[in-house]
This record gives sequence, C-alpha cells and structure tokens, in this order.
Amino acid sequence: MGISGVSFDKAEGAVVFDTQPAANPTPANERTAKLADPGFGRVFTDHMAIVRYSQNKGWHSARIESRANFPLDPATAVLHYAQEIFEGLKAYKRDDGGVNLFRPDANARRFRDSADRMAMAPLPEQVFIEAVEQIVRIDRDWMPGGEGSLYLRPFMIANEVFLGVKPSAEYIFAVIASPVGSYFKGGPAPVSIWVSENYTRAAVGGTGAVKCGGNYAASLRAQAEAIQHGCDQVVFLDAIERRYIEELGGMNVFFSFDDGSLLTPPLGTILPGITRNSIITLAKAAGTRVREEVYTIDQWRADAASGKLKEAFACGTAAVISPIGKVRSASGDFTINGGNAGPVAMGLRKQLVDIQYGRAADPHNWIRKVF
Repeated sequence: MGISGVSFDKAEGAVVFDTQPAANPTPANERTAKLADPGFGRVFTDHMAIVRYSQNKGWHSARIESRANFPLDPATAVLHYAQEIFEGLKAYKRDDGGVNLFRPDANARRFRDSADRMAMAPLPEQVFIEAVEQIVRIDRDWMPGGEGSLYLRPFMIANEVFLGVKPSAEYIFAVIASPVGSYFKGGPAPVSIWVSENYTRAAVGGTGAVKCGGNYAASLRAQAEAIQHGCDQVVFLDAIERRYIEELGGMNVFFSFDDGSLLTPPLGTILPGITRNSIITLAKAAGTRVREEVYTIDQWRADAASGKLKEAFACGTAAVISPIGKVRSASGDFTINGGNAGPVAMGLRKQLVDIQYGRAADPHNWIRKVF
C-alpha cells in the first residue's frame, strides 16, 4: 500500500524480539513501595518493547529492553506534524497468580485502523500482541494485587527527520507499562460532568474515530473548563448542531431507561471503544435492547427530570464503568438517579471486571492468558 509516495509494502513482515533485560532493575523494596499506592499513570515498569520501521526494511529491530528516553532530532516529524497514535489496554492478575489480557486483538485492529487514517505504516496485529505479552512477562513482578492492574500503552510515532507536510517514511512502535489503581480518586462512585458548549471534539470526515494524541490535546481546554466548574469530566456535543451527545473527553457514554433499554451514541465521529463494544455485547446477551442512536442534551435533561432516564454512565479501559451522577452546564444543572450509582451500571461493571480478572466465565472468548 502506498500513500503520497510512501510505500508500506514491507510493513507486514514478521519480527522476532531480542530480549535484553534491564541491567539495573528497580530494587524489590522500592517496587513494593510504589505498588502500595500507584495511582494512575505515574509509576512505570523497568522495560519497554520497541520495533522500528523504515521504508527499506519494513518493521525491524524488535527489542525488549530497559525503559529509556528516545533520542530525537529537533526536526523529527512527530514533533511538528503530530503523526502519532496509541492504544490503552490492561493486564489483570487472576486469583491463581496468572495474568489475563482483555481483547488485545481488538486493540491491535483499532491500532491498524488508526494508522491507516493517519497515513502511518500498518503494524501487523501479531506484532502488537506479541510486544504487549512480552512486556507483561518480563515485568510480571509489577502486577498490582486486588483491583489494580498493569496498564499497557502501545504507541507509534513518526521519527523521520524532515520538515515538510508528508507521511513519514520511518516510525517507532513501542509499548510501556504502568501499574495502576483506580482511574478516578473516588473509585466507581458517581462522577460529575460538564457539558462543553464552546468546544467540539470531532466532525464528520475528521479523526474522531482515531486514537491519536491530537484528539486528546484538543479536549484539554474543555476538560480544564470542566474542572473550573467543579466537574470530573467533560462531555462533548456534535460539531454541527451542538446538541447531540457524542462522548466524554476520554470515554464513551451510555443511557439506561425505565423500559430497560440502553442507548449509546452511534459510531462515526466518536472513538469505537472496546469497553463500549463489550458492554453492548453483554447487555444484548442478557436480553437488553441496545439502541445506537443520537440523543440530545435537551432529551437528557428532560428524561432525567421525568424519571424516564434511570442511569447514565461512562466507560473506557482506564475507568471501566463510571456512573454519572450530576450534569452541569451554562444552561443549568441536573442530577441522574439522585446522584447515586445505579444497578445497571454497577451490574455491567461487575460482569466485565469478573471476566477480566478470570472470576467469571468468558463466553465471548475475550480473554487471552499470558501465563
């Protein structure tokens, strides 16, 4: 496949990882202290996976090595033109001491889709999964216990050195890992949401369905506005009419109604969340009617007031499921379910988490056992 003169014909070749364990790994006592309260995204393991791509060689030089800084020329393409994509997934420690990955194949497919939209070299899905598994194996001592997990961050950057608007001919794919606790400080307690009326996240034909850094950078001003109004997260409206609910800054959203049905905004300009897809699958398997339909902010407000809407919740890999208790906006505030977590959100969360940690059956073959 070629894009603007850049050939990806060699992108599909298989790679073998050369493992070079860290010469000076974190001492056990320091690691234990860090794992006691890792927070989210602040503590990192000892190793990283790295694979390089060049137009001449395809994917090559696959290594598992000590986590270290990247040496980057000031003219490296990603620094100027933002050719960058990433994923987020977790490894979960089972009661028997083994470790599960949850739907890594889905992350690998979405990563390829993101690369395609951003005119980047497609990474073979088996390379993505192998890199993730290798990091989990070599850094298994960093797995937190309890409801903690090992957050895995695969990413790709354009690293050709040039100034000019064209797809890069060189890329770095890497995976780093971070032991994490709960995403929100209050755990799965209800969160408050600010409705962004001044900023939008994506438009038709844009990069809304891509997991790229630019989407998140563009959401930060709106997220700051949410925090200024005492809210945990921001929810975006559509870019054209400014009235249809799209998604939160980093999560998809669901609505639960008094007739037992669920509604979630349709795909197109939103991220095709893997947790979102899993919730739809679990709900349908239980006989719940799930609608992927547009839903306006005015409907949300009216349905919350009338009692037609019973619950609303956000979902994503990092937070799993977070009930939405309060919605604030320049047009006024409203609460959902008295500001409390509801049985639908909490029930789906338990189902999902039990599958992830190996405490429940896996009828959809979502689990990949690393060991």
